[in-house]
Amino acid sequence: MAWLNSLSLQQFSFEDILYVVGPSIIVIVLILNIISLLKDRRINKLRRSLEELQKTYEALDNQAKLIIKTDLELHKTQSELDKKISSLYTLQKISHTLSTTLDENEIFQKISEEHITELGFDKALVFLVGPTQTTYSPGTTAIKLRIGYNEKDIEAAFSQEYIKDIFEQAVKKGATLSSIDTKINPKHLNAILKSSKIQSFICAPITTKGAIVGILFVASESSYSPITTGDKEIVSILATQIGQSLENAQLFEETWRSHQELENKVTQRTRELSAALEEVKAVTKRKSEFVSAVSHELRTPLTSIKGYASLLSAGKLGELPQPVKERLEKINKHTDSLSQLINNMLDISRIESGRVEMKIEDIDLRKLLETVFDLLAPQFKEKQINFSQEVAKDISTLPADINQLQRIFINLLSNSLKFTPPDGKIAVRAKKTDGAVQIDVEDTGVGIAEKNLDKIFGEFYREDNEINQSVKGTGLGLSLVKYIVEAHKGKIWLTSKLNKGTTFSFTLPISKA
Repeated sequence: MAWLNSLSLQQFSFEDILYVVGPSIIVIVLILNIISLLKDRRINKLRRSLEELQKTYEALDNQAKLIIKTDLELHKTQSELDKKISSLYTLQKISHTLSTTLDENEIFQKISEEHITELGFDKALVFLVGPTQTTYSPGTTAIKLRIGYNEKDIEAAFSQEYIKDIFEQAVKKGATLSSIDTKINPKHLNAILKSSKIQSFICAPITTKGAIVGILFVASESSYSPITTGDKEIVSILATQIGQSLENAQLFEETWRSHQELENKVTQRTRELSAALEEVKAVTKRKSEFVSAVSHELRTPLTSIKGYASLLSAGKLGELPQPVKERLEKINKHTDSLSQLINNMLDISRIESGRVEMKIEDIDLRKLLETVFDLLAPQFKEKQINFSQEVAKDISTLPADINQLQRIFINLLSNSLKFTPPDGKIAVRAKKTDGAVQIDVEDTGVGIAEKNLDKIFGEFYREDNEINQSVKGTGLGLSLVKYIVEAHKGKIWLTSKLNKGTTFSFTLPISKA
């Protein structure tokens, strides 16, 4: 090293020094360049990472804002939904309460301050208006519900001209209006809010039978619970419920009045009918007494006439010429007819007045029909009419008055014989039905016109046909049958068609009365 220290820089030129140091400088420069290049790359990489991180942060920030916004909207929606559910529950309670009365005044008494508060309001009014009213008018408009208002507040707030704009739309157009509607004149809106000391309101029409009869007005004093569309729907539903309750009350009132009027009319008519019935009974009694008296008075001379005619016909007082005998036979025939008429009239009179006592006993219906047929057999044979009887096996006996029941069959079969042409058929059938025995007398005769069916059992009625015109009769036979059946607590009716025959049906109770 001594030799190195002894050397002097002066001994070397710049070129020599450069030659010796140059390569090292180049290497150092290259190294520095490489380091600089690596540093730039690192910086660029970090810059890109920073940009990506910034983008990620912005995305997360936007997402956070969106989440917060969505959460606020969900919270608002949930609050509105909770409020709507609570309001619907309150409406259900109000509806149930209103359904418990049909009195118009009680309807509004059932709506309490608690109900209005649960719906989210502080004040409520119900005005009932006339057909031509569009606004509140003291003394003419009925205030049926008042919650949160006194009379002075109402007169101050609702008798002003500006309220007309709101009420007119509600009454005339049937529109539900609120303080958030743009249809309302802003000046009128501000005036009503100020005069009523409220922050918001809803005004809904009350309708019955298609006509607007009132207005429901609800309001809130708080600015923290703004009116929503859902609130308008709830108030509109409440107004509808009130309208339905009013309509039900009106219908009930109308029904009750109609019922009272009907009851009064029925009572009056019952009195009139009772008086008429008593009068009919009195007339019937007098008629029966008159018929009975006249019949008895006629019997004596009629018996004498028949007796003398019989003596003369028998030649007891001397032989008579043939023309005289023929006329005496006619006298006998007519006296028999007249005697039968008198007997029928007496029987009807006695049955009507209750003076005939039915001797009810168990009758063998088959034997009775055979007896009746034997009495009428010559007439059946003369017209060559086929007779048949069919009594159900479960009918052994029938409780009735044997003489009166025989008269029923004789009259009905004689009537069928009269109107059934030769070679016809007449049948008697009996069966049990509903605690009674039903007996049908069916023929293939000329039948009865439908318009005359309800006249057949009338006294002295004879249908206008060729047979009745040629064969005389009293018109009392079927009337007598009806009276006898009814005296047995039975019923009688008929069915018939022209040229196809007639069926007389009657029932008699199975058990003894």
